[in-house]
Amino acid sequence: MAALSDTSSNKEIERFSRFLAVGAVGTLLDFSLLTLLKLAGLPTLLANSLSFTAGLVNNFTWNRLWTFGDAIQPDWRRQLIQFTAVSLVGLALNNLIVLSLEGIFGTMLGQPDWGYLPAKVIATGVVVFWNYFANRMWTFKK
Repeated sequence: MAALSDTSSNKEIERFSRFLAVGAVGTLLDFSLLTLLKLAGLPTLLANSLSFTAGLVNNFTWNRLWTFGDAIQPDWRRQLIQFTAVSLVGLALNNLIVLSLEGIFGTMLGQPDWGYLPAKVIATGVVVFWNYFANRMWTFKK
């Protein structure tokens, strides 16, 4: 029984590690696009929403194929809708945290225009756990 539990636990650790790797690439895409859009003059809410969406598309594709490949359903559209629903809750949390902390960090840094970056780091750290567990239990449930 203990060996079965260890195997299951190891598989979950490997799955979470893959989720983090996919998320790291998505986060790099998200942060890069956010910075470019902010430099182009877009407001934070719009820029953050667009960059988050680009990360979502990347993350769905790689999580479906690699992270949760053993839970692929034939109906990829349904999984995409579920993944998107989870991600929209994540986006709402992300935007709430970024917008709440942007001014605080901008003041602390003495650079009001750059306060969104440390706020985004905190938001990403919080939202990653929501995204993993919601997708693991619903979107990519075996």
